[in-house]
Order: sequence, then C-alpha cells, then structure tokens
Amino acid sequence: MVESTDHTYSIESTDQGHSFMQILPGGTATFLLLFGLLLGAFAVRSALRLRRVLRLIRHGEHVQGRCADRRTVDRGPGTDRGYAVEYVFAFRTRDGREIEFTDHAPGPFGFAVGAPVRVSYDPADPAKRATMAGPGAWGPVVMPALFAVVPGMFAAGLLAGFAAMRGWL
Repeated sequence: MVESTDHTYSIESTDQGHSFMQILPGGTATFLLLFGLLLGAFAVRSALRLRRVLRLIRHGEHVQGRCADRRTVDRGPGTDRGYAVEYVFAFRTRDGREIEFTDHAPGPFGFAVGAPVRVSYDPADPAKRATMAGPGAWGPVVMPALFAVVPGMFAAGLLAGFAAMRGWL
C-alpha cells in the first residue's frame, strides 16, 4: 500500500503474460476486437478490388495493350524492402484514346517493356478502371483473393474470440 495525503493506492504486480494486454482498456477483448476489425477492413478492401477486377474481365472491353514502363519506386524509410517494382501498362481505347495505368501484382516474373498484354477496361472510365488480368497474367486476381481470404479468416477468428470472451458465444 502507498499512502498519500488525500488518497490510498494499492500497487499490485501483474502477471507477466497479461501485462501487455492491460495497456488497453478491456485488455485482451479490446485487442481482439480492434485487430479483428482492422484485418476485416483490409479483407473487405481486397474483396472489393477482386470484385472490380473480375467484373472487368467478364464485362469490360478487351483490347491489346503493352507494358509501357517498368520503374523502381521508393517505398520510403523504415520498410523491409525499400524499393518496389511498378509496371505501367498502355492501351488504346476503341475510340482512339491512349491510356496508361499501373496494375497490382502483375505476376511473379513481371513483364519486359514492350511486351504485349491483354487489357480489360470499363469504357465509361478507362483511365481509372483497367486491368491486365486474364490469361497469362492472373496476379491481379490471385493477390486480392489471397488478401481477402487469409486476413478475412483471421478476422473472423479474432472476432469470434472477442465474442466468446464477452460471453456472446
């Protein structure tokens, strides 16, 4: 016991295994809820990207395009891999406009500059809605699918753990 002039405080040692979780109000339950919601938001974002890419593959216009550029982008300080390779693809719409865009995860081996690719795009907004996913390049489909399923499963497990700790399950 520690006594001061106006209050009496009790200082108790905490179990080492639970001391980290005591930082948050609600402890472990709050951690499960917050981390589960964070992973869930990431999974939903990836699922929406996957939905957009699949919709473009099925219902978009399909034209021949090319890999227009391969550039190295600085990810900034403090990252494990400080640089990333970004591919820029170009295509001409049916009405003659030249469009350039970057696409996520073109595949494990990338593309040479000038390599032909199949581009699927939305004629209503080709500059914002285009992908090179499709036969021979499934990276823009596989990566969002993995990032939707794996974090989504972890989020479901964490949120189920939260519900169980609250006595809801």
